[in-house]
Amino acid sequence: MTVDGTELVGLPEDSELLKAMVRSLLVERDREKHRAEEQQRRAEQHKRRAEQLHIEKLRLEQELERYKKWYYGPRADRLESSGDVAQMLLDFASELDRKPVHPDDVPPAAEPAEELRRVKRRKGRRNLANFENLPITTHVHELSRDERACPCCGAERREIGAEESWQIEYFPGHFERIQHVRKKYACPACENSGSNPSIETAAKPEAPIDKGLAGPGLLAYIVTSKFSDYLPLYRLEDIFARQGFEISRATQSVWCGDVAELAEPLYELMGERVRASHVVATDDTIMPMLSRGKAAKARMWVYVGDQENPYNVFDFTLNRGRDGPKYFLKDYREILLADAYAGYNGVVAGNEITRAGCWAHARRKLVEAEKAAPEIAREAVELVRALYAVERQAQDLPAAERLQLRQGSSAPVLAGFKEKLAGWKQQLLPKHPMAEAVSYVLSQWQELNVFCSDGAVPIDNNVSEREMKRVVLNRKNSLFVGNARGGRTAAILASLTSSCRRHDVDPQLYLTQLLVNLPSLRVRDLPAWLPDQWKRNQSAQPERLPK
Repeated sequence: MTVDGTELVGLPEDSELLKAMVRSLLVERDREKHRAEEQQRRAEQHKRRAEQLHIEKLRLEQELERYKKWYYGPRADRLESSGDVAQMLLDFASELDRKPVHPDDVPPAAEPAEELRRVKRRKGRRNLANFENLPITTHVHELSRDERACPCCGAERREIGAEESWQIEYFPGHFERIQHVRKKYACPACENSGSNPSIETAAKPEAPIDKGLAGPGLLAYIVTSKFSDYLPLYRLEDIFARQGFEISRATQSVWCGDVAELAEPLYELMGERVRASHVVATDDTIMPMLSRGKAAKARMWVYVGDQENPYNVFDFTLNRGRDGPKYFLKDYREILLADAYAGYNGVVAGNEITRAGCWAHARRKLVEAEKAAPEIAREAVELVRALYAVERQAQDLPAAERLQLRQGSSAPVLAGFKEKLAGWKQQLLPKHPMAEAVSYVLSQWQELNVFCSDGAVPIDNNVSEREMKRVVLNRKNSLFVGNARGGRTAAILASLTSSCRRHDVDPQLYLTQLLVNLPSLRVRDLPAWLPDQWKRNQSAQPERLPK
């Protein structure tokens, strides 16, 4: 048989046999094709599995780096590459420390001193603020009559001058009992005639707690120590005991609740003022509350008013549901600055609230995913730095000029940034850590651009995150609140002390005066006791000369 001029040898002449051979060859070809497809399918499965394992490895590495940073690393969101120089210096110091020491380089051992070593002051004066304002107690040191005798002739030496030096000393506080004696007066003529003797008792200042032993200064000190200095009550109990008068932590806790109940109208007024702000910044954190079995994860929220309503108001809720901020912001219709928590969606939905995003959170997500995609992280963080460079230029400008600068400088950066993010999302696998960070930024892109349409909106939500630190410090020291009323007490007193710090007001002085006047205060006079108004009134009063 010949095919295309080529003679085929060994093939049968019978057509049926040829057809059978062709059919067997076709079956073998299909079998080989199926085997090749199966191998390709398994190879693709292995590839996908390897990609999944790689992504899972990157995710675990990212989580490990996050925990290591929380425990051992700096708080700032910086790329690891920025610490290379410091690491090189650390490695150099370690290598130098491991080198052997030559005997000639070791200084000779000093002979033991016969007297105890005195600590000498290091060179340079310490920078002590308000040193000149401290009260002065003068101690005069003189030679005795025997020491004044001249060693040469024995005559008494005369004073020719003095050397002066300063020392700062601290004397712990002390308790005092204040006895209030209210004199009674009666008319003897009316009493002798058998009519009403018209007895009247002299008045005394109203106590913050009706028939309570605690004075305003003591209550203010306890509240300031716990909610401004983050000192737990059991430590304060020990401090009081060392000063000679023990007050149990249970009693102190009850007193804090009484102060909060007395100050609640002022707290509600601060909340109304915050809701009148153009921009309200908010954040939340866990505030454990005692519960049966284990502590419940209650929440503490903060709402920071703008410059026109400069108050920090905390709110305690039993969970992280949207009902908390939805109730607090029920009458609010302006701009809410917050992180990407989905619960805020229900707060802003269906009303006129504009939600603004936080670029600090966005940068943090990109920095946390650096190990998975270092080049992308570096380029993305550089773009965020460009936005913050504009903010440094605009920080002292009015809102209108700041908006103009943002639209001219930040808007082009944002446009290029969005294109970069879209490209990176196409390059990366959906579950890649950097892809998730990119998706986080893109999912709230509209909120992150609000600051470019309103000059009064900050670029980030750091102002409320800083206020959350006082809750975290209190939680670390005091561990939990006892019940919902204790959470409400913490919210009220933290609002007062936080607003005092915002206006550089001494919280103990402010609370002392507040507790002296609040029991007899009229409702219309309440605004004068807001921390900023109180500070303004104090500054307007003429300075009293010392007697």
